[in-house]
Amino acid sequence: MTTITEQEVAPKLTAKDFASNQEVKWCPGCGDYSILKQVQTVFPDFGIPKEDIVFISGIGCAARFTYYMDTYGMHSIHGRAAAIASGLKGLNPKLSVWVVSGDGDAFSIGGNHFIHLMRKNFDLNYLVFNNQIYGLTKGQYSPTSEKGKVAKSTPYGSVEEPFNPSELALGAKCSFVSRSLDRDPKHMQMVLKRAHEHKGTSFVEIYQNCTVFNDGAFFAYSEKETKQEQSIYLEHGKPLLFSNGTKGIKLDGTTPVIVNLGENGNSANDLWIHDEHDKTKAHIIASFFDTEYNGVHFPRPFGVIYSEDRPTCEDGMEHQIEELIARKGRPSLDKILSGDKTWTIL
Repeated sequence: MTTITEQEVAPKLTAKDFASNQEVKWCPGCGDYSILKQVQTVFPDFGIPKEDIVFISGIGCAARFTYYMDTYGMHSIHGRAAAIASGLKGLNPKLSVWVVSGDGDAFSIGGNHFIHLMRKNFDLNYLVFNNQIYGLTKGQYSPTSEKGKVAKSTPYGSVEEPFNPSELALGAKCSFVSRSLDRDPKHMQMVLKRAHEHKGTSFVEIYQNCTVFNDGAFFAYSEKETKQEQSIYLEHGKPLLFSNGTKGIKLDGTTPVIVNLGENGNSANDLWIHDEHDKTKAHIIASFFDTEYNGVHFPRPFGVIYSEDRPTCEDGMEHQIEELIARKGRPSLDKILSGDKTWTIL
């Protein structure tokens, strides 16, 4: 007797299957086009039926993403995508849930929701398109804009320290922290696949170029003239190397030090080996973003900064409900809402 599997009945989806019939309306050259392309490219490899995939977005240029994916989705309200996605995942844990936000939507209006989503550890993926500016509202500075940023809302330059998104996510106890950029498609595809494979909240910061209001903000990390000196690509179990393998980073106690390989006896064997499960070192790597150690500028890290296996929020909720039913039976909703303590007002 021959058994026909579900995979044999339904052919594998393609990138075109994930493209909706909506006209994509971003500014010419916007980095969002690349992100959309990479997401649509990798999703067929996940083997998930489209009806089990949901994109939730807030407000901003990035939030239009939900229109362009031929899956379920919701274009929600400003800063509240994380809260809506949490409720959806808690209600239906089998869904593959993806949150799409910009740096303003995630870290300013939605900052409180962001940090609590990170700590709760629902099994979902949070993509932040970081262009260090407010694009949809026409060029105000954002929580990730560099200090001194001259913008429409800061005509004399911002006096504030910006958020470091990876440090923020780590401090909020996120179980998967990563970074990629729009101009490196293969790297972004790898990070998206790793985020999908992780069971827990996956935070993916994607540097996204805004051609109108902040053009070239991240070109130092993507252009061949500067990329090798300014970027370092993290690989679990491999040394921290950059500058075409001629430079590396080692630890002097807890202080990172840049060394030239071949000078003063320095070799790859002396370098810091990246362990994405080491949270202490992850914090140091995340600080490469905006910290100079002994006056030395460090390259910007890309890849998986941290990954931790720990129980998800929805699993904890399900276990709690099962235990309650086993001990006391299924309580009525009225009983749950009224609680055990009531008062009679005379």
